[in-house]
Amino acid sequence: MNQYHQYVRIKGNPATVKLADIPMLEYDLFFEQAIHILHNPDCRCVSYFAKPDNGALTCFIVLSDGAGDIIIYGYRCNERATLPSLTAKIPAMHIYEREIAENFGVTFEGHPWLKPVRYPYNRSYSDWMDSYPFYRIDGTELHEVGVGPIHAGVIEPGHFRFICNGEKVLHLEIQLGYQHRGVETLMADDSSLLKKTILSENIAGDSAVSHGLGFALVTEALSGVEVDERLAQERVIAQEMERVAVHIGDTAALCGDVAYQLGQVVCEALRTVMINTTQFWCGNRFGKGIIRPAGTRYPLTADVRDEIVKNLTKVKREYGQFTDRLFSLPSVLARFEGIGIVTTEQARGIGAVGMAARTSNLNRDTRKSNPYLAYRNLEHEPILMDSGDVMARAKLRADEVVQSIDRVLDMLDKLDYQATSATPNFGLAFAPDTLAISLVEGWRGEICHVAITNDEGAIDHYKVKDPSFHNWFALALAVRDQEISDFPICNKSFNLSYCGNDL
Repeated sequence: MNQYHQYVRIKGNPATVKLADIPMLEYDLFFEQAIHILHNPDCRCVSYFAKPDNGALTCFIVLSDGAGDIIIYGYRCNERATLPSLTAKIPAMHIYEREIAENFGVTFEGHPWLKPVRYPYNRSYSDWMDSYPFYRIDGTELHEVGVGPIHAGVIEPGHFRFICNGEKVLHLEIQLGYQHRGVETLMADDSSLLKKTILSENIAGDSAVSHGLGFALVTEALSGVEVDERLAQERVIAQEMERVAVHIGDTAALCGDVAYQLGQVVCEALRTVMINTTQFWCGNRFGKGIIRPAGTRYPLTADVRDEIVKNLTKVKREYGQFTDRLFSLPSVLARFEGIGIVTTEQARGIGAVGMAARTSNLNRDTRKSNPYLAYRNLEHEPILMDSGDVMARAKLRADEVVQSIDRVLDMLDKLDYQATSATPNFGLAFAPDTLAISLVEGWRGEICHVAITNDEGAIDHYKVKDPSFHNWFALALAVRDQEISDFPICNKSFNLSYCGNDL
């Protein structure tokens, strides 16, 4: 066997593999093989985590080859081990190694920024956040500005520490973790499948459909359930409606940040139409309840179709008229264009996913690279922007709203309304000693769920990756050399999730 082909390759999304079939390598070979694979620009790491086992760690790396296949292998080490860092060679690995370090005390030698992701340095020693090691620059002409974690609005908590020269931001460090709820631990306890399903919908409240879908796909893969084509299409419709609603809401917020109040209220009204349409379908404006393992209690009937078609047609027309106006206003262009730029090289370097990547001309879209459900039969072409600024992030939203609405309307036109789907099954039996993975393209970007079962078929370990896990660093890069007054618009242009990062 080629020394750089010591892994298991699995096809499809979601996918499963027996734990016994996953190669466990010596760390030196693990290290060299990861560098060899990830030097291919089409390949990316979708998950890298450690599973504790009686004082030792079993570490798994999950890679996408960009052509639809998943590559998995790993290594074993002791807690508090000292290992060479991949980050010096592959910068996008920085966030994974930081997470393993803070949770288990592993030291990755050569890591340039081995700081906590959610805790002080590090959780294996302390759960307090007041000892966070902020970066400092000494100089009489510099000053620091601290913002949060309590903000002047009903938003999630996070702390932002700016180092400024006058109004110019030299460095931003983002401290998160205040929203940590122990999601991954709860997903691996002995609670019912229904409870875990509801929990998955609340990982990030604005991505209830997408995270719920990530969990449902994992459970169905573990139990060998193949959902019917009708249900696969309904789930994609629900996900695209979630994307439209949030993108329009974010457009409203961007208008508010540049004092364009008319634009804000127009978009807020259109967002309300979208979420009320979702409520008409399932009884919840955020889509909670639509996604359930192996079936649905809210089939998309002809009446629901008619309501969706009516409202989405209205939203597409009025939102299009509005954005034509929005992107021609000099006062808006002055605050959007050239502000908060993230280059393609920076996006690739930090492992950016989803919108944050595509607005910097980096093609990262799970619907294309690892298609799932009805996306397997759709010719999805990701929308890319090349300027990497606030304008790119605003225009990408506008274009994706149109793309998603067109997709939903087309799917509704072709849906078989005589077909019926199964009802949910909360008594699924999982395959023992198995790893299952699902990748879902949420509106922010790639969502990854990984479940590992024990010899009795119970979930023994669960790993969640929200796109914000990667993309918070993009915000820190975007505000460098900007005026500190540009931070709110840069922050809103990404609209990252605190709780999705903190879990």
